Amino acid sequence: MSQVITAVSAQAQPFHARMAAATVADLIRLPLATVSPYDHAAAAAYLMKHAGATALMVTDARASRPVGIITEADIVRAIADGKDVNDVRVHAVMTTRPAILTTTSIRDAVMTMTAGRFRHLPVADDTGLLGVVDIIDVCQALINAGQG
Repeated sequence: MSQVITAVSAQAQPFHARMAAATVADLIRLPLATVSPYDHAAAAAYLMKHAGATALMVTDARASRPVGIITEADIVRAIADGKDVNDVRVHAVMTTRPAILTTTSIRDAVMTMTAGRFRHLPVADDTGLLGVVDIIDVCQALINAGQG
């Protein structure tokens, strides 16, 4: 049986952008709920619904490292392609990319997010997954920086 590890939902953690936010470390939230690459896509969709999340971090349980992210859009694309989410594993539909580092500037995070059309980015350091940044928080930090 696959393991689905849940974390605090991003919606349960209000964010207040700091005026001096310079790197994603200033914006980091606890990780979204996480899943294994070998979990079923249907289980990921179920967890998203019940966690009130639009994305889940996909982590390698052995190394506690993010290996990707699965989003509502990934699930929708799988269904539109005729895939049965009860049979498809997360690794077959997830978006893979390395996590950004805590030292990544907010401007670089925005550029990565807009170039890849990502709404969430995992944030890691050499110890593993630390959290996630959300496009709303990143944009709010840029707005606040422009008002200072």
